[in-house]
Amino acid sequence: MINTTIDQIAAMCGGQLIGDSSIRCHGVVIDSRQLQDNCLFIPIIGERVDGHDLVEQVLANGAAAALWQADHGTPPQGNIIIVENTLNALQQLASAYLESTEARVIGITGSNGKTTTKDMIYALMTEAYRVHKTEGNFNSHIGLPLTILAMPADSQILILEMGMRARGEIELLSDIAHPDTAVITNIGESHLEQLGSREEIARAKLEIVHGLKASGLLVYHGDEPLLQQVLSEPEYADQDMRKITFGMEQHNDLYATGMMTQGQSTIFTTNALSEEAWKLPVLGAHNMVNAMAAILVAQAYELSEAQIRQGFAKLRLTGMRIEMLQGRDGITLLNDAYNASPSSMKAAIDVLGNLKGYKRKMAVLGDMLELGAEELAYHEQIGEYVNGQADLLFTYGERGQAIARGAARHLPPECIRSYTSKPKLIEDLQKTAREQDVILFKASRGMRLEEVLQALMPDSISNA
Repeated sequence: MINTTIDQIAAMCGGQLIGDSSIRCHGVVIDSRQLQDNCLFIPIIGERVDGHDLVEQVLANGAAAALWQADHGTPPQGNIIIVENTLNALQQLASAYLESTEARVIGITGSNGKTTTKDMIYALMTEAYRVHKTEGNFNSHIGLPLTILAMPADSQILILEMGMRARGEIELLSDIAHPDTAVITNIGESHLEQLGSREEIARAKLEIVHGLKASGLLVYHGDEPLLQQVLSEPEYADQDMRKITFGMEQHNDLYATGMMTQGQSTIFTTNALSEEAWKLPVLGAHNMVNAMAAILVAQAYELSEAQIRQGFAKLRLTGMRIEMLQGRDGITLLNDAYNASPSSMKAAIDVLGNLKGYKRKMAVLGDMLELGAEELAYHEQIGEYVNGQADLLFTYGERGQAIARGAARHLPPECIRSYTSKPKLIEDLQKTAREQDVILFKASRGMRLEEVLQALMPDSISNA
C-alpha cells in the first residue's frame, strides 16, 4: 500500500501541494465510507455524485490529504494537492507507485475466464512469490489503479485483471501497468453490441500488449484464429515480444491430451511436463483451458512442477463460477450465475452434460446481454446446444424465450418451460426439483439469477 509524504504524492501525480509537505499518506480511497486514518482521498466526479463535495468532511474525519481538480474553484482548508483532472491523477499516481516497486506485472484480459485465470495464476504464483492481485472485478480505469495503490510495497508479483467495454480502454490499463506478461484467455461475443464484430473484440483485447515491456511475454489462446490474424497486422509486426500459446489443438505450445471428471474435480493430461495427470478442483473443459494458461505463466516465472501442483490443490475461485452447492432435499446446484456469453454458456452446459450419477439434469438459463443485433440468433443457438445435455430446460427473460425456441427443435415441449416472471420460475422449480437432481444456473449478471438459486438452498425452506 502506498505510504509516502504528500509532497512526493504531488510530484508523482503532477500536482501542486497546498499544505504541510512532511505529512504522510497511508493508502488511497475514493469512497468516503471507506475512509482510513491518514489516507489520501481522491474525489472522483461521477454521474450522480461529485467527490469534491465530500473533501472538507473527509479531511475533518481523518484523511491526511486530498486531491482537488483545478476547475472546481477554491478548495477547503487542509492538505490539498491541486491537479488538472483527479481521475487522470489517480492513474498517474498508480503508475508512478508501481514503477517505484520491484513488482513484476501479469496482466490478464479476455472475453471469458479472466477472473478464473487470475485466481489460478495467483494460486500458483503464491507458492514461490509474494503476490498481490485484483480483488473481485476491480478491473476498470478506476479499479485497476486502486488495486495497484493497495499493493504492499514489497510485493514481487502483481496480477491485474483488465476489463473493457470499448476500444482504447485496455490500452489505457496496459499503459498504466506496463505488464511484463500479458494473458488473453479467449475471444467471445461479449461487447458485440459496442464493438460490432469479433474481429474488433480481438483488436480490443490485444490492446493489452500496448504497454507490454520490451521483450515481454504474451500468453494467448492459440485455438482462436482471430488473435493470430490480428497479431499479423502491421501494428504488431515489429513489436518486441515473446509469444506462447495454449488450447485444445495440437499446434499450441501447451495442449490437452485427455480429460475426465472425478467428483467435483477435473483430471487432465497435457503434452508438456510429466505424463502424470493434473488435478483441478473445479469442473469444466473451459477451466482446464484456463489452467493451461496459468501453467504457462508459472513456468515462465520458473515454478517447479511440484509447486504448480501444490498451487492447484489450494485453488479458490471468486464466487459464482461453477460453484457446486448442496441445495435443499438432496438437490445439487451449479452456480454459474455471475455472467454469460454464448461461449461461456456452452461451456457451462458441457459441464452439466458431463456430470454422472444424477437422476435428472436441469438447466436454468437466462438472458445474455450486450450481444448486439444478432442477439436472438445467439440465444436460439444456445437452446439447440442444450440437446442431450439436460432433461429439463427452464429459461428466464425476454431473450430466454429465444433459448426455448431453439431448444424446441430437439427437446419435446414438456421438457421446456419459459418464464419472464422470476417468482413464477422460482415457484415451478421448487415444485419440480427433487432429490438427486442437479440444476445449472447461468445468465448475464443483470438477470440476477442467483436469486432463483437461493430459493432452493436449505435456509430458504421457511420462505418457500
